[in-house]
Amino acid sequence: MDDTNSRQGRGFTLWFTGLSGAGKTTISEIVERELREKFGKVVVLDGDIVRTNLSKGLTFSREDRDTNVLRIGFVADLLTRNGVGVIVSAISPFKEARDQVRHQIGDDFIEIFVDAPLEVCADRDVKGLYKKAFSGEIAQFTGVSDPYETPAAPELHIHTDQEEPQESARRVVERLEELGYLSRVAEYNRA
Repeated sequence: MDDTNSRQGRGFTLWFTGLSGAGKTTISEIVERELREKFGKVVVLDGDIVRTNLSKGLTFSREDRDTNVLRIGFVADLLTRNGVGVIVSAISPFKEARDQVRHQIGDDFIEIFVDAPLEVCADRDVKGLYKKAFSGEIAQFTGVSDPYETPAAPELHIHTDQEEPQESARRVVERLEELGYLSRVAEYNRA
């Protein structure tokens, strides 16, 4: 049922997941710029921005984190079904919530695990959040006092401590090209 013809006119969702400071936003911004050059319909749903708007008032409890991820997934699905390339950059720490979004979006969901050791993420932290989390000032901080469940089989696994952001972004775009998304979405946008 989900062959190329039935998927024509659909976009895709690039779902960047990983710890705070792993490089999700940096890489997704580079990917966004490149994809905008290839075709115009690209929307970015950054976890921090969504949390202050669409998910304002949610806490960092497991239930609220899952609610946040599912809200992002709902919006991503709507956009994907309407021919938009969606870039999501969200910690999304729990596998079950990510899997629910994957199921909702279907074959057009592309999970990208942005991976870096905790120490590297903490060193990159310009906001001082890890320092506060290590000292106990911030409770329920993913990777320190709250779990992060690593993806079992992401479509792409990026180690940001081993390559530059431009290289990681290039790999993401190449993966989209390999999967045929760029030509399909560009074709739809020309119609």
